[in-house]
Parts: sequence; C-alpha cells; structure tokens
Amino acid sequence: MRVIKAVLFEPVGNLAEFPAGPFNEIAAQVFDFPDPGDTGSEAYWQLLELIADSGVKDADRPLVERLELQAVDGAHVYEDVVPALEALRTMDISLLIASSLSARAVQHFLEKSGVADFFSGVWTRDNAGGVKAVPLRKALDSLAYQRDEVMALVDTREGVEVVKDVGANAILMINDYDEGRRLVTHSPTGAIVSLHELPDAIRFVAEGAKVPRATGST
Repeated sequence: MRVIKAVLFEPVGNLAEFPAGPFNEIAAQVFDFPDPGDTGSEAYWQLLELIADSGVKDADRPLVERLELQAVDGAHVYEDVVPALEALRTMDISLLIASSLSARAVQHFLEKSGVADFFSGVWTRDNAGGVKAVPLRKALDSLAYQRDEVMALVDTREGVEVVKDVGANAILMINDYDEGRRLVTHSPTGAIVSLHELPDAIRFVAEGAKVPRATGST
C-alpha cells in the first residue's frame, strides 16, 4: 500500500448515525419497496440499490429531498468527528465528501454539523450524476493521486464492495460489534472502531506498516 494522501467520507455511517425511517419511507413511497432496513446505513444502501436500478423521477425529487433533509435533521454526529478531522488536516491529508445523498442533504449536513471547512471537495449524486460508485469515482478523478493512495470509509458490505471495485482502500468503520464481525469476512483493507484511530492508521502506512487488519474477533 502506498502512503495515504486522501480520505473520502460518506456522511451516512461515517460521520453520523442516521435514522432509518426517512430512507425506508422513500423506498416505500417512491419505489413501493416493502422491506424496511433496521439501521440507517442498511436502509440507505437498500435505497441506493433502488435508485441505481430505477433512478428518481423528476416528480419524486421534492419528496426524496424532503425526506433526506429529515434524515439529516435526525442524524447524530459522532463525537470523535471533529478531533479526527482536525488531526487529519494537520497531517496534510486531503478530505473529501463522496456521497449518494442529494446536494441539498449533504450541504445541510455539513452546515448542521459544522464540518464544511474541513473538506476540499464535495461530491453528491447530483454533481456526480449517480449513486454508489459514481460519486467515489468523481472524487477520485478530482485528485492528483493514485487510487491506492486514497482511503474511503465504509460501514456496510455494499460499501466495502463498491470501494474495492473503484480501486481505493476500503476502511471498515465498525459501528456495531456483531455486524463488524460479519463485515470483516468481505476483506476490507483494514478496520477501525473509532475515527480517533484513523490518523494512526494512516501513520502506520507512512511508516511502512500495514493498516491493522480486521479479524473475526473484532
């Protein structure tokens, strides 16, 4: 692995715990999808699959955006976000948002959480033109780095697979012990249980060590 020069963040599950309800409501009302996700991240990624398959009709966009804004309002920002971002900035790590949320939802989140100034680039499904891998690729293309010089945080199986597919390093955020044990079987590049650990993980790489690998005994 090369020295890490940039980190990509998806607000849902990386920077905050989002409620499942608004994402489940979009899935039910817009896509007639009857199977609600139990957590915010699960509901979000189920919704992204639906959007990737069918898109969002112009007539449905106001409803989708309104419910996404509700999700942002109900999100709880992790307490270690600001200290971790401050530490990464002092290390000259480029920080970008690569999200499948709408531009309005991402902007609202950044303003609400007070972290907008940390990010040098913001990619959403609107300015990237798609979801899942599309914002990640746009973010990666905007950087003058090799893809293996970039980390992207993930907290779902789908997230691990998408990041690996685009060629970046998938760093698993373990937000739940049991779920983390299942997710490590999908071979992320490494794993952390707190954003406080992210600067150290990057330092390990710079010193020629490997990012701590996740194991089944997380």
